[in-house]
Amino acid sequence: MASFHGSSTSLSSKRLARSQSPESEKSPSSEEENFYATCRAAYLTVFKSSLDSINTKEQLCLVLQRAGRNPSRRTLSKYWTPKTKELNFDDFCTIVKNETPITNAELLKAFKKIDVNNKGYISHSDLQKILTTKGEKMTQDEVNAVMRLSDVNSNGKLDYNKFCKSFLTTNENCLKSAIENLSTSNKSKRQQFGSHMEGSPERTSSPASKQSPRTPTRNNIDFASKKVDSKSSRPSSARSLKGSVSSIISMGANSTKNSKLIEPQILKEWQYIRSKGCFFLEENGEIVSHRYKLQIPQKSSIYITIQPLNLSQIEGQPSPWISVDTALFVLKDNEKQENMELVFFTELRNKETFGWKGELASGIYWLIPFTTGCRLRKKKKQIRGETKLVNRDKNKDLVLTKEFRATLSDIFDMIDLDGNGLLSLEEYNFYELRTSGEKCDDDAWALCKENFETQKNELTRQGFMDLNLMEANDHDGDPADLWVALQSMGYNRALELTEACPFIIDVYAEKCKPRIKVVSLESSNEQLNRAICTSVIAKGEAKVLDAYQTMIVHTYKSDTRITSVLENKSGSQVVVAVNNEQSKNCTNNRTLDVFAVEVPPKTKMVCQHVMPLNERQEWIYNCVQSIMS
Repeated sequence: MASFHGSSTSLSSKRLARSQSPESEKSPSSEEENFYATCRAAYLTVFKSSLDSINTKEQLCLVLQRAGRNPSRRTLSKYWTPKTKELNFDDFCTIVKNETPITNAELLKAFKKIDVNNKGYISHSDLQKILTTKGEKMTQDEVNAVMRLSDVNSNGKLDYNKFCKSFLTTNENCLKSAIENLSTSNKSKRQQFGSHMEGSPERTSSPASKQSPRTPTRNNIDFASKKVDSKSSRPSSARSLKGSVSSIISMGANSTKNSKLIEPQILKEWQYIRSKGCFFLEENGEIVSHRYKLQIPQKSSIYITIQPLNLSQIEGQPSPWISVDTALFVLKDNEKQENMELVFFTELRNKETFGWKGELASGIYWLIPFTTGCRLRKKKKQIRGETKLVNRDKNKDLVLTKEFRATLSDIFDMIDLDGNGLLSLEEYNFYELRTSGEKCDDDAWALCKENFETQKNELTRQGFMDLNLMEANDHDGDPADLWVALQSMGYNRALELTEACPFIIDVYAEKCKPRIKVVSLESSNEQLNRAICTSVIAKGEAKVLDAYQTMIVHTYKSDTRITSVLENKSGSQVVVAVNNEQSKNCTNNRTLDVFAVEVPPKTKMVCQHVMPLNERQEWIYNCVQSIMS
C-alpha cells in the first residue's frame, strides 16, 4: 500500500503513453515524438512553460503523477537528493522513461495483499491502520481524502476494484485533456521541447537545472534534434560562422612516456592514510562523488594517488570499470570555502593510477575527485531478464540469493570508506543519502545495532546482509525497493556495476601523519569547474578565434585526455559551435560530434573532454571551434 501515497488523481495506465491524441495524428508517427508530446502535456499541467524548472520534490512528485507515474518517497529521493536545487524538462523526460507507469493489475495486487479472503473490499479501520503504520506512512488527512470518495466507499468499506478503475480512468482523462489543450494552443505549440527545439520565440536565457555535460542545458545546445548532416563540417543550423580556430593533435598509442608516475624510493618509510569513494552516474548524466578534507600537520613531502577500486575476485580479470579515468584536484581551504586556490592536480600516470608528488605546507586541503565522463556513461546494452534477489527456502522463509549476497558484499566494500571491514554510522549514512536521500538518526542506528551484528559499535558485513534481508521481509519478498537501492548504487538488472566507479585515494607524507575525512557526496560544482579551467589555462595552449581577441580557446593535452576551455573576455554572451567530426579514435564527454556552447560574458567554462576510444591505437583530436552568428 506504500505505493498509494499522494493524490488519488495522480495515476494513469500504460495505454495513455500510446494513445492517439489529435496532436499525435498530425505529427510524424514516431514513438519518440509521441513520448515527448505526452511528457510535455503532463509538464504543462503544472508549469506555464517547458522552460520552467522543477524547484521542489513536491513539484517533481506532482508532475510525475500527471505523467502516469506513481513515485514512492524512496524513488523521489533517488532523483531529488539533498544537493538538488532544480530539475529541467529534459531531466523530467529522463525520469519518466526510467519509471514505468502503474497498471490496474499492480494496484489490485497491492490491495489483495491486504484482502487475504478476497472479499473485494477493505474496512476503513483496517485500511487506516495499514496506511498510517506500514511502508510509506500516509498522514491522517491523506487517508481521510481516500475515504471521502463516495463512489468507492460505503458502509465503512472501500471497494478497491472500483477505486483502482476510478483512479486510473480519472488521470487518463486528465492527461488526454491536457494533450488536446496542447494541440489547440498555438502558443504551446511553439514552446521548446527541452532539447528538442522548434525555433521558439519564447526561448530565453532562463537557467537550466544543472550544468551537466550530458544534459542539454542553456550551455549545451543539442543539434542532433535539428537533423545535423553528419557529413557536414558544421551544424546545419549555423547559417553563418564569424570566426573559427582549428586544433589538430596526433597522439600515439599508449602515450605515457612523458608522464610516468614514479613512487619515491623510500615510500615504505612514509606515514600513510587511505580512503575510498565512488563516482556515481546520475540519470541526467551528471557525476556525483565523495569529497574529502586532507589535513597536513606540518610541511612535508607528499605522494598522493587515486585509482579505480578493483572488486573482482578473479585473478587476472579486473573489474570492467578499471578503464574509467580518475583524477584529484587539490584546493587550499579557506574560511569561506569560496574561490579556493588550486594547488595541484594528479597529472602523472602509471597504468590506471594517477598521482602527484611534491611538497605541501601545513594546513587543510580539499580533495575533489574527478572523472571526465568519457568512459563512465549510460550503457545502451539491453538486459534480458532480471537477476533474482530473494528466494524462499524449504521452510518458506525468505533468503538472499547467492548473486545478491555477492553484490551486497561488493557494495559493503564500496561504502566501507576507511577500509576497516566495518560500517560506522557516518559511512552508512553516505549509503543512505545515496539510496534514499535521508540519513539514519542516532535512535535508528541504536535500533540497528540492537538487531544486527556489530563490532566496536559499527555494522559488520553480515549485519549489512541481514539489514537487507529485513527490508525484503518488510515488503513480503517484493524486491522493488531493493532494486531502487541497487540502481542508485550503479547496478543494472543483471547486477552488473555499469553506472558507478569506486576508487581509492592514498596519501603518503614523509614527516607527519596525514589525516583524511569524507565530508560530502555531491556533483560537480563551481569549485571543480573553476579548478579545471585554471589547470587548463595554466598548462594548455591558447588560441584566439580569428579577429575576435576577446574569445580564447585553451587546449590542454596529457597522455590520456585533451580538455578545451572557452574564455569569453567580452561583455556579451558568445555562442561557439564545436565540430569534432574529423577526429579519429576519439570519444568526448558530450557524446556528440557537433554541438554548441553558450559562453556568458566574462566567463571561463569547460568546452569538452576528449579521450581515445582505444588506447592501444593512435588517436587524432581534430576540433574546429567557431563563433556563430
